[in-house]
Amino acid sequence: MTQPNLLSASEAVARMRAGQLSVEDLALSCFARIDARDAVVKGWVALDRDRVLVQARELDRLGPRGPLHGLPIAVKDVIQTQDLPTRHNSPLYQDSFPAIDAGCVRTLRAAGALIFGKTDTTEFAATVRGGRSRNPHDSARTPGGSSSGSAAVVADCQVPIGLGTQTGGSTIRPASFCGVYALKATWGAINREGLKMLSPTLDTLGLYARSVADLDLLADVFDLEDRVSPKAVALAGARVAACRSPVWPKAEAATRAAFDTGIALLRRAGADVVDLDLPPLFDTLPDHHTAVMHGEARATFLSEDRFDHARLHDDFRAMVENRRRISKAALLEAYDVAAQGRMAFDAIAADFDAVLTPSAVGEAPVGEGTGDASFNSMWTLLHVPVVNLPGFVGPAGMPVGLSLVAGRYRDRHLLGMAKIIGPLFEAQGATHAR
Repeated sequence: MTQPNLLSASEAVARMRAGQLSVEDLALSCFARIDARDAVVKGWVALDRDRVLVQARELDRLGPRGPLHGLPIAVKDVIQTQDLPTRHNSPLYQDSFPAIDAGCVRTLRAAGALIFGKTDTTEFAATVRGGRSRNPHDSARTPGGSSSGSAAVVADCQVPIGLGTQTGGSTIRPASFCGVYALKATWGAINREGLKMLSPTLDTLGLYARSVADLDLLADVFDLEDRVSPKAVALAGARVAACRSPVWPKAEAATRAAFDTGIALLRRAGADVVDLDLPPLFDTLPDHHTAVMHGEARATFLSEDRFDHARLHDDFRAMVENRRRISKAALLEAYDVAAQGRMAFDAIAADFDAVLTPSAVGEAPVGEGTGDASFNSMWTLLHVPVVNLPGFVGPAGMPVGLSLVAGRYRDRHLLGMAKIIGPLFEAQGATHAR
């Protein structure tokens, strides 16, 4: 029998509902994997084994409580939890214990989920340095960031589901680097109450899993709803746009090869794949993303700066002090151009079943930095849903993902497309492995 920690979320829930697996046995299997691997992956920053096992036994006693009954979930440590500390990987919050759940965590608990522990992140999920977690495929490499620990522990089969956040590329890039599925939902579609936000205009909850079915299960729990009822689409005849995006020159060989292979696989399966060159309006969006992120961060971190300037990382002091010299006029321009871009992209995307685009510059880099978010920032600013699809492997043997994108509030449609395209890409990875 498959070890319980290796099961996808959907498989584990099905077995628990059928009486073939207890919540306690699933939790113990996850802890065994953590004991074997945490010294290498270093994904967790807060675990309370006794609390988890008490709650697991209580869930077994009560019987199925909801669609996520007994499912272990990792929570990024910028998301508040009532029974675990929320430290933001910052010396300013080492004694922080808010004793209240973020809205998303409350929703998961109500669905029967077992909140397992808190996962590593960079400081305030706002720097490219500071996280301790490592890529489960090669500990010399980063898992990406800032949702570093959540992506790593899901990829390493320590838990089936993880929560992240994204301001630039903090959900999708780690998913690509670690080789797991991820959804950055439409901005505002999932409650952000209780998340430490860097930028109110950008920050979005992210979801990690090892199958699209698991993401679909979470989409049900969070009541994600499309603006138009999604229709079933077959891969043969599906219309897919291949969008290299304005930052394509940054793509490394691994991403270029994965993108070309992905297009070839789709065409071989009967999809109609056409190149999409975005209008000039979109060329400025990466710079406008920077203006919004740093412009809003001035207000976000002002309180920390005034409270304890000496212990605040220089990256945050730079934002508060506006060393980039981002004027309010530039910030307003960024807001206005982004609004135009959202309407324009919704119209463009409406002509396709999905837009295929890179998830990251390339393979996970060696070292402490979390990698380049260039291929993610535009989509975050546009507020559109994005799904990372794993399956490709770069020259160093590391995972490389590709993203599917759609217009705003087409999350369920996008997951439907991921269900039919994901297995195609995963088979490519399996072939490479053989």
